[in-house]
Amino acid sequence: MTTFSNTPYESLIVGMEAASTRACTAEDLYIFANSSGNHNPMHLPREDGDNDGKPEAVAPGMWVGALISSVLGNDLPGPGTLYLSQDLRFLDRAHAGETLVARVRVSEKLPGNRVRFDTWVEREDGLRICEGAAEVIAPDKPMSFDDMDVPALTVQRHQHFDRLLEQAAPLPAMATVVVAPEKPDALSGALLARDHTLIDPILVGCAEKIAAAAEELGADVSGLEIIDIPDHRAAALRAVSLIHEGRAQALMKGHLHTDQLLHAILKKEGGLRTNRRLSHVFVMDVPGHDHLLFVTDAAINISPDLDCKVSICQNAIDLALSLGIEQPKVGVLSAVETVTPSIPSTLDAAVLSKMADRGQITGGLVDGPLAMDNALDLQAARTKGITGLVAGHADILLAPNLEAGNMIAKELTYLAHAEAAGVVMGAQVPVILTSRSDDDKARLASCAVAALYAANRP
Repeated sequence: MTTFSNTPYESLIVGMEAASTRACTAEDLYIFANSSGNHNPMHLPREDGDNDGKPEAVAPGMWVGALISSVLGNDLPGPGTLYLSQDLRFLDRAHAGETLVARVRVSEKLPGNRVRFDTWVEREDGLRICEGAAEVIAPDKPMSFDDMDVPALTVQRHQHFDRLLEQAAPLPAMATVVVAPEKPDALSGALLARDHTLIDPILVGCAEKIAAAAEELGADVSGLEIIDIPDHRAAALRAVSLIHEGRAQALMKGHLHTDQLLHAILKKEGGLRTNRRLSHVFVMDVPGHDHLLFVTDAAINISPDLDCKVSICQNAIDLALSLGIEQPKVGVLSAVETVTPSIPSTLDAAVLSKMADRGQITGGLVDGPLAMDNALDLQAARTKGITGLVAGHADILLAPNLEAGNMIAKELTYLAHAEAAGVVMGAQVPVILTSRSDDDKARLASCAVAALYAANRP
């Protein structure tokens, strides 16, 4: 907690100085764009505002000038100060990633509590960005302010998905069979991922409906291979056969029922079974959370038994490893964090933890039972006396059943404004699942996750 105190008008002396140091971050530029309404692409960190092939991330001049106002308002004169005027002359530009120092110096005291200041902002090396003069009304009595009253901000930039897309960018486009992309929302995700060179799609479904969906989108699919199979079950079977023929490394669900696609994958003869159970993993970018969060299983296994949970756990660990998480931490969830015979999910959690200790689940740390709070919040875990490397630091939340997993994922999406990528694990190839409600970032992230898994699978 920081307390700011002022210097009243009577105590100000010509020549007094104050300064404040501030790093300019990408988040600062997005917050300024949102609050000011200035969406000039020159100031947005990921945009190329002058078409020179690279983002500029130039700090807006008024954001730089606001650093001066922070010194006047916080330090000298401090709380109670009000602006009368400020002029600025810009000598250079500041950019995201630079550290800036704002400085003020009392130059003249005037009647009516008015005070003039020389003002400037410079880089750490002393090179000036801007300079000018300010006139303010200084406070006439001592005041202090506790900045604890200022609420924190969360910038919803989904930086973890941005990083996934950067990781996947150097990979060659992954040949992917898209099953029944016969509606605009189903087709658009595949085309978007193609345009970002994440996948090289083969479209299997009703050619007439695919063409109509493309026309509605205003998209050109003439250069794509389209295999005309109107029946969805037959289309799913043909998609699986393309995997066996070595023509693709992933499947992507279009506009067909999930069970029709899973039926083709799970066929004993000609399917894509492995020694694992299939399970769904949501890879979630939660604003304000400092790492990716995996939620499983929220879409396939309704009431998984212990054997199924072993596959669910291992599938999620393998996916996390392929995305660069060195030792994924799995929090096996229940309603309570103590082993309670009357709550079966706590028994499963305890067994899964011991199986990981004995090497029957590999690649990650597994602990449970954990309640949601002490799986994610270290202080909550400490309050309840829970120790270990997973409590408060879980990367993976393993839900006791589909209902709980689905609720967790949707609460994070609709209340915490998380983005969610979806992949089915446990088959011979990753299966990309997208929802009609997914936005472009979520669709791209699902394809990036599948591509990274196919390239880096343990």
